[in-house]
Amino acid sequence: MMKKILKSKQGEGYLDIAIGVLCLLLVVSFAVSLFPVFTAKQQLDTFATEIVREAEIKGRTSVDSRIADMREQTGLDPKIRWNCDYYSGNKVQLDGDMEVVLTDTVDIGFFIFGPFPVEIQAKATGKSEVYYK
Repeated sequence: MMKKILKSKQGEGYLDIAIGVLCLLLVVSFAVSLFPVFTAKQQLDTFATEIVREAEIKGRTSVDSRIADMREQTGLDPKIRWNCDYYSGNKVQLDGDMEVVLTDTVDIGFFIFGPFPVEIQAKATGKSEVYYK
């Protein structure tokens, strides 16, 4: 009698569906845990573009007020590195190259495995629009 019950294929579909739903839920929860990284990357790209544009208009890399505004808007606090053709101090001559690289870390958490820090980077380039005599 016990052999007959164990060999029976009746109800097998229920188990397959339950395992399939469990796998689907794991995939969806993993995608939801990754979503903040993509959002932070997009915000970091916008951050870099905005401060480079401000630096292009001013002709110098001292755009601290715009950086403070962007930090407040995005909630990010990235490390900022400028690569420029400096004229003097923090000034960049007309048509001089400007590049800013922003680096920040975002934690990805997946259930009990804890947070995994992921480093994201954004780069923006531009040219100075100010002529210094």
